[in-house]
Amino acid sequence: MWSSSILAQINSAYYCEVVLGKGLLPDIEAKCGRYKWTLQQDGAPVHTARNTMEYLEKETIDFIDLDMWPRNSPDLNPVDYAVCGALQQRVYHGMENSRLWKN
Repeated sequence: MWSSSILAQINSAYYCEVVLGKGLLPDIEAKCGRYKWTLQQDGAPVHTARNTMEYLEKETIDFIDLDMWPRNSPDLNPVDYAVCGALQQRVYHGMENSRLWKN
């Protein structure tokens, strides 16, 4: 797993080389295997930097261009609204009967 210092400001070169190249992309490719996937990023400067866009194109990563993704749309943001909700349900399923909730 990769991490960065909370105080460090991440630039595009670090984001491409470390976050994407050594962390996120190898993890996604290991999990997805031969299945097609698409990377969604928000409008953070490091995500929209020319260097980042060129890196994603060079690595032939399918990604959604920022201008093609409506901002703050709960209908089109599955990570925030669907995936996280499903994960919460799985994590907390049955916990009302666990020792964590008993006095």
